[in-house]
Amino acid sequence: MARQTMNILFLCTGNSCRSILAEATFNHLAPPGWKAMSAGSQPTGQVNPRSLALLAREGIATDGYRSKSWDDLPVTPDIVVTVCSSAAGETCPAYLGPVLRTHWGVDDPAHATGTDAEIDAAFALAYRALRARIEAFLALPLAELQSDRPRLKAELDRIGARVHGVATPSSGFQRRSREPGGFR
Repeated sequence: MARQTMNILFLCTGNSCRSILAEATFNHLAPPGWKAMSAGSQPTGQVNPRSLALLAREGIATDGYRSKSWDDLPVTPDIVVTVCSSAAGETCPAYLGPVLRTHWGVDDPAHATGTDAEIDAAFALAYRALRARIEAFLALPLAELQSDRPRLKAELDRIGARVHGVATPSSGFQRRSREPGGFR
């Protein structure tokens, strides 16, 4: 029988936007015993206020979230989900052991420029992409997949490769899908 707990680490370089959005959203939606945490390889030391404001607007608790290093994890994760390209290429610390790793790249809304509305839209786009992936993850047959790591990894990779929106400063929103041969 599969165990009823799972610890998920959402990893990004700065741990101020995307990984915080993913941690809070996962914890809001997850079944009992499933817990997310977030960390950064080079944490900024503060959570972007726009991330916290967006979570509050979505009805997701924001208490206790902080930017922290992957050296400060309370438990060893079972799954590491990188949400930025920088973190995806980094080697996880040895103490994490043989964790299952997957990559769910999302453009960093902290780098968005433009009006407040345009910047808020970039944060909303990142949140929606992460939430859609988390919902797809939680819709999987979790009890079954916990004992089938290769299949779980394949499912998580498939979720990460799904179509997602991208905000660009000059053109607003564009839809981009990952297809064989690159982005189109």
